[in-house]
Amino acid sequence: MKRFVILCAVTLMSCSSTRSSDLQSKLESIDTTLRERYGITDAQTEVGVMDLKRGDVAMIYPDRIEYAASVAKVGILYAYFKLHPDGVVDAQTKHELGLMIKISSNEMAAKYSQLIGLHQIQDILNADGFYDPAHGGGIWVGKHYGVSTERYGDPIANHSHAVTVRQLIRFYRMLEEGTLVSPAASKTMREIFESPDIPHDDHRFVKALDGRNLQIIRKWGDWETWFHDTAVVTGPNRHYIVIALTNHPKGDDYLADFARAVDDLMYTR
Repeated sequence: MKRFVILCAVTLMSCSSTRSSDLQSKLESIDTTLRERYGITDAQTEVGVMDLKRGDVAMIYPDRIEYAASVAKVGILYAYFKLHPDGVVDAQTKHELGLMIKISSNEMAAKYSQLIGLHQIQDILNADGFYDPAHGGGIWVGKHYGVSTERYGDPIANHSHAVTVRQLIRFYRMLEEGTLVSPAASKTMREIFESPDIPHDDHRFVKALDGRNLQIIRKWGDWETWFHDTAVVTGPNRHYIVIALTNHPKGDDYLADFARAVDDLMYTR
């Protein structure tokens, strides 16, 4: 598969090749430097950045599907609010979904995936273009977290849970624009990501960017040698989406250094 970084409008199937900045080349440089530092091949990372102030996007392997670990829990959240587009949820549900997203509770993820049903979750994601086997795949939820029964592998790679950089950037962009399901649902979903009563897990992007006066909403995931982090970062002079998926024992180190390098870049743009 060809490796590339492109500047584009984030849509499901098309990208403009118009290059209005050097974001793409700088992202490539960051990734190359860090992979060399930690002995990681270009088959073991997929990354992307979107500058929400300017609309610029750079991505490396945006449509190469990756085992998602807990990152795919965003698909459960999305499906839940497709069924509740008014964004109205009671306090307990909001807290439980916050536990699923912010500290990645498998118990809460399984509760809501079983409530909705795996087939219905995936039908919703497929219908809204968040998974398309003809265009690299995307967000796939084929197994209840922490529950061994019932599994449906994604059509491309047979992952129980899967994501692509492109569809994660699309998810967060729509969340920030207030167009994820509906304005009301987007507002509630963002509040769930924020969940101020639930502390962040202090690792990867959050630990790396500590002390920089930033607001971070994120969904991380890990399993065996898969280490991922995905976030929207807001602070002085910057507002951006950052996605990094790795499959390497040194993935945690890569993610921390990647977060700092990208934030330095976005602050000085």
